[in-house]
Amino acid sequence: MHTFQVKIKKAHYLVCLLLVLMSCKKSVEPVSKSPVNELEKTYLANLDSSIVYLDSLKKSSTKLELLKFYKKSRKQFKLAEPILAFTDKENYKTLNGPNILKVEEEDATDIKIKNPFGYQVIEELIFEDSIPLNKLHSTASKTANRLKLIKSNTVLRLKDYHVLWIIRDEIARIALTGITGFDSPALGQSLEEAVINYNALEHIIKTYKANFKSEDLFKTVISEFQNSKKMLQSGEFNSFNRYLFIKEHTHKQLALLQDIKADWTIEFPLELAFNNNMTSLFSKETFNMDFYADYVEVDSLITAKRSLGKTLFNDVRLSSDNSMSCATCHNKDKAFTDGLRVFPKQLRNTPTLTYAAFQQSFFYDGRTGNLEGQVVDVVNNNNEFHSTLKSMEKIVSEDSTYVAKFNDIYKKGVTQRNVRNAIAVYVRSLGDFSSKFDKNINRLEQTLTQSEINGFNLFMGKAQCATCHFAPVFNGTVPPNFTESEFELLGVPKDTITNVVDTDFGRYNVFKTEERKHFFKTPTVRNISKTAPYMHNGIYTTLQQVMTFYNDGGAAGLGIDIENQTLPTDALNLSNTEIEDIIAFMHTLEDES
Repeated sequence: MHTFQVKIKKAHYLVCLLLVLMSCKKSVEPVSKSPVNELEKTYLANLDSSIVYLDSLKKSSTKLELLKFYKKSRKQFKLAEPILAFTDKENYKTLNGPNILKVEEEDATDIKIKNPFGYQVIEELIFEDSIPLNKLHSTASKTANRLKLIKSNTVLRLKDYHVLWIIRDEIARIALTGITGFDSPALGQSLEEAVINYNALEHIIKTYKANFKSEDLFKTVISEFQNSKKMLQSGEFNSFNRYLFIKEHTHKQLALLQDIKADWTIEFPLELAFNNNMTSLFSKETFNMDFYADYVEVDSLITAKRSLGKTLFNDVRLSSDNSMSCATCHNKDKAFTDGLRVFPKQLRNTPTLTYAAFQQSFFYDGRTGNLEGQVVDVVNNNNEFHSTLKSMEKIVSEDSTYVAKFNDIYKKGVTQRNVRNAIAVYVRSLGDFSSKFDKNINRLEQTLTQSEINGFNLFMGKAQCATCHFAPVFNGTVPPNFTESEFELLGVPKDTITNVVDTDFGRYNVFKTEERKHFFKTPTVRNISKTAPYMHNGIYTTLQQVMTFYNDGGAAGLGIDIENQTLPTDALNLSNTEIEDIIAFMHTLEDES
């Protein structure tokens, strides 16, 4: 029986959405007072005001004036954010992206190096000791021009289910990046901006009031947004209780979206990264696994595939000399790592396979784009399986037990692709959000200590961990769209004595892009209590050492001068107690199984 059909690629998801949501303004129909038109009117007004204030900023020279017009423009941008981020993801990422050189590597012949611009860049320039006015005005002009382009080419074509997606994504964005300080690096006004975001969501709900059959539900949603704003307004960035906010407000709002879905009688035509019925950010029901894979799997055969993949994963016969299986380096008792600094004849530390499914690139250097491709690399590697896909297929096809199982599950039986798919399906099952932290934030138990809660709040706030290790998976795949896995340059040393940067160039080795030297993919922090030693070269044996490295400012803190470091170079000034709390929190991310 055939087990999968060709998957609509993530890019195709976006293309389909854009075709529905945006078109040339020349095709505008006569304006009516439909909620979509009202929403568009407000959205375009927000974009226009953002532009006007940036134009004023370009004429300013004092820090006081620059800040005044920046904040005014930023406020309007944040009011437009829910719709802009959904209808024009790439432009939103550009306008709200970090002040870091942007490198796009499609393949060796298509590499683009782009200087950043947008709000974060403007914000950081304003706070430089000596404000570079020419660069600041130029950046503001480029940002305004991009907003003008978006405004002049936007017509919203929103269905009701799009509106629910917009609201859901913004609720998640506030919780996962907004309140972490991800996009307010100098001003630190993340909580204030989250209030602005909730004002935007409140406006959307009020615009669609006529859709509500239940007046009580409408009032409940508005009241919940207002309660969220009150908590945000009463908080201070470093002491804000993000754990309580997500538990009491974010998850309540996601549940209310399910009530709205029923009240509006919504049917979704497809699922994006989030499952359409999700009510928690930290659950095995949160994500649509097909979004991350290359094929839409048939649900009735998933269990059989996982079982078959697990057997293959542990089969040493797949290596040329029958000495190694996948499990040789990925031991389930060590969260699918090996406990070694670097496995013999390998270049880097063995990463965990738990939650490996929830990313868009694989290996520390991101040289493959899916788990099936990762299997190919392992099979062909002379220091791992030292074999070929053809040999692997031959070994499996000569085992009658394997043949019977493959024939039962796959239409074409044993093929190279089917063997790789079975292993990949098994690996995608590793990680079930069963940790102590997940159970507590989902109200299944109340066992977190105050130290562990403090650690989560620090991780998501003052310590800036979550600006690279994004919740809920705590890896480098950026929420709420989860289409990009980030790479970072930390400047990890080659040893703990000389403080010289490690000689491994990381991502550079894939396409030889100079600006990617020493960049590595951000791994998950889940199950980190079992995955020592740490970093791509296994240099640190304890989490205390890792935290000291980050607390001191990475390479810069060690006195290593390295270009393009993405980790903030200033010390975090965490106390010993705060470091202990963060480590305590990370230990709560150990899965039960």
